[in-house]
Amino acid sequence: MRNALRNISWPIALLLAATLGLAPFFPEPHIWEKLKMLMAGELRATVDVFDMLMHGLPWLLVFAKLAETATSRTN
Repeated sequence: MRNALRNISWPIALLLAATLGLAPFFPEPHIWEKLKMLMAGELRATVDVFDMLMHGLPWLLVFAKLAETATSRTN
């Protein structure tokens, strides 16, 4: 897993988060809308859960890559 994270460059990870992670940009980013639905307890439809996963995965990739980078520098 660490090798897979190391093989993905930072520009690609950030580009994925900025495009797929935030699309559509107007009226508000989809991931923000889905997170608000989750906090309000309104994220029930299967399509909404799938949509949140699809828009959230690039952000999870960035956070995983950040964690991997931080832990590899301390070792």
